[in-house]
Amino acid sequence: MRSLDSIRATLKFANLFRGQVQHIMLAALLGIGAVSILHGTDTKILGLDGRNWAVATIFVAIIHQSLVAIVWRLQLHFGLMVGLFGARALRVWGAIFLPFMAIRPTMTIVAGLADQGTLSGNRNFQLVVGVLLVLVAVWAMHSVIKYFTIPRALGGDHFFDDYLNMPLVDKGAFKVTSNAMYGVVFLGLWGIALLTGSWNALALALFQHAYIWVHMYCTEGPDMKTLYG
Repeated sequence: MRSLDSIRATLKFANLFRGQVQHIMLAALLGIGAVSILHGTDTKILGLDGRNWAVATIFVAIIHQSLVAIVWRLQLHFGLMVGLFGARALRVWGAIFLPFMAIRPTMTIVAGLADQGTLSGNRNFQLVVGVLLVLVAVWAMHSVIKYFTIPRALGGDHFFDDYLNMPLVDKGAFKVTSNAMYGVVFLGLWGIALLTGSWNALALALFQHAYIWVHMYCTEGPDMKTLYG
């Protein structure tokens, strides 16, 4: 059985920052690029127009994924969360992580509603494809919850040996792709953009889907190599 303590003993301090320079640079590049193609709207929701909602969503996404990188690396290298909270560490982390996961699509919806109808093209086609993408994303999220489980999605293998030694999941959406969370669940954001017919929401979908893969290659990928070889 793999042990986090034995893995931790082999890590060098430099490994703590592996991929994070690239993470910062790509986050800045994607964020600036996304903001540059947004436009303002006449419609305001809670005092903010569609562009402001979109910019706020981009900031929330960057804060979220940066926080994940910080917590995962500090836990992997120093056992920080478990040291502070013991057996409750994952529950505490979930209370921080999960609201971000709910807020990001919610803010994308609000940004889309404040900008609805600005996306050119056949509206009926957009609605049909939008519904299909949302349904596929819901199916994939169901697979994450039922088969992969939320504790593993929170990075449970960074916290406890039990999660580190669990087998790969090959049911539900994971039959189609080993990374259903990033590859399929995030399609729901594209569905939101098409359903609202919003250019700004489409820009948000593009940014967030690209940025989650930055997380994969700059943070999670190196961590998986450390944990599983």
